[in-house]
Amino acid sequence: MHFSFPDGNAVRVNCRDSSALLAEVRRRLAEGRGFAIATINVDHLQRLGEDIRFRRAYGAHDLVCADGNPIVWLSRIAGRPVALAPGSDLVLPLAAEAARAGLPVALIGSNDESLALAARSMQAAVPGLRVALTHAPGFPFDPMGEEAAGIIVRIRASGARLCFLALGAPRQEIFAIRARDALGDVGFASIGAGLDFLSGHQRRAPRWVRRIKLEWLWRMLSNPRRLFLRYARGFAILPGHLRRALAMRGKNRK
Repeated sequence: MHFSFPDGNAVRVNCRDSSALLAEVRRRLAEGRGFAIATINVDHLQRLGEDIRFRRAYGAHDLVCADGNPIVWLSRIAGRPVALAPGSDLVLPLAAEAARAGLPVALIGSNDESLALAARSMQAAVPGLRVALTHAPGFPFDPMGEEAAGIIVRIRASGARLCFLALGAPRQEIFAIRARDALGDVGFASIGAGLDFLSGHQRRAPRWVRRIKLEWLWRMLSNPRRLFLRYARGFAILPGHLRRALAMRGKNRK
């Protein structure tokens, strides 16, 4: 499944499910190959249409999976189905891959307290996990600025081989590509609120809400002033992507 934009940039969802993603991460960690993981959802899709830096960064990611049910539904309509693989659900499985390989991880995110709590939660859930670095950048964080360059130096010095980025889009995805290219052998996973969920600083929707595909509504109602317009803009672009998915399905049948 791919999403194309008028300037020629495209984003391809190339991980059919979480198992395929983890298998590829396992290979790359074993081979010492760097990588960047993005988890696309409707909010990202809407921003991709407006921000050329975001499009270029997203298009440079090695692994892209579906982080929202609308992405899954569009892929099925297009005849190129992928399964849901939310970034928040990938944190512990990815950490387990690093621990299994004996490789330390780094956590880059919102604030020191949340990162410390997230690190403890991850180590409790994943025996043998080593957290080599936690760092909370200043705000606003410039992924192409001097502070970002300093973080890359700290990641290299820490020996971390898998870095979780909880910086919000588009900052985390832009930084992931810069850091991957600079370091070469480190993997970067942009997981949004994943660390804050583990630390307890944010509450995730209950499983039954996720099961009936209404996590987006739970999140919006939890913070309507911040999220209502974001979701409204996201839903506004879906008809256009639906038309393109139907066209893609038609081409598949020829």
